[in-house]
Amino acid sequence: MRGAHPAVVAGLVAAIVLFGRVIPAWTLSLATVAASNALIALGIVVLGRTGNISFGQGLFFAAGGYGVALIANAFDVTDAAAQVLIGAVCGGLLGLVIGPLIARYTGIFFGMLTLALSMVLYGALVKSTILGGSDGFNVGRPSLFGAVFNDPREADFMLYAVSVVTTGVAGIFATILFRSQLGLVSLAVRDNNLRVEYLGTSASRIITINFIIAAIFAGASGALSLMAQRHIDPQFAYWTTSGEFVFVAILAGNQSVAAVFVTSLALELVRSFSSLYLPNTWQLVLGMFLLAVILFLPRGIGSLWSGARRRKAASALAATPIERGSAP
Repeated sequence: MRGAHPAVVAGLVAAIVLFGRVIPAWTLSLATVAASNALIALGIVVLGRTGNISFGQGLFFAAGGYGVALIANAFDVTDAAAQVLIGAVCGGLLGLVIGPLIARYTGIFFGMLTLALSMVLYGALVKSTILGGSDGFNVGRPSLFGAVFNDPREADFMLYAVSVVTTGVAGIFATILFRSQLGLVSLAVRDNNLRVEYLGTSASRIITINFIIAAIFAGASGALSLMAQRHIDPQFAYWTTSGEFVFVAILAGNQSVAAVFVTSLALELVRSFSSLYLPNTWQLVLGMFLLAVILFLPRGIGSLWSGARRRKAASALAATPIERGSAP
């Protein structure tokens, strides 16, 4: 998977943040949700490079959200940057515990085990009266570096900026990761993990590292969703929540990091407009959109520009004269 240079990505993130000053207020909320979903979907893509897909990322999504909510209410931690960091740490710590245990499984067993763990957490949260049970509980409005945003427009822009910057940093990290030795070995684990073991590298260790990275992204995403909703409940850990993130990752494909964010935004736009104008059949519209992407872009939305890049590179290579034989 190739991506843009990190400096280009950083410039694009800055431009997107500034663009938030001119777009409608309702778009800010939609983009914030899209960025949050893209962050956790990017973690699924990172894990998917090892050949494993997690159907239970809601486990870490909820861990990050509940961790932030409990700490925010107990210690009055309202800073948005601190909450994102706390969510990432909560998700990462849980991933650090579960990762080495689950890395020994592969394929459908890996996916079903992650789903089962997520549903175990969901059941525990529903029965926990201390955490609000099935109703959950509320949290206060977040601030940023001591600044309190009482104006709704400014508060929405702050959350939008924090979400875009967080996902942008994760995108830069993923771009560097995919080009690194760990990223390339992850692809080797996906293709033939036994050969990787014979070469002296632990496939389980590679899977564990990718799993923890995905958990960190999921925990930070849970913190962003909590700040946007200012409420948390066991639905964060439910299987349909995890399934939505998997949809974004599959539709984006593994051709481009940027495709994850584009896909998440497109999915939110389709869902928003179809539910607004077709309230009784919006699920049908969303399903048709998913089928269209799968049928016409089987390698994901990212293949739209990555495929064009490969064709351009192939054309340039074909046009380059190749000398044959010995030099005169």
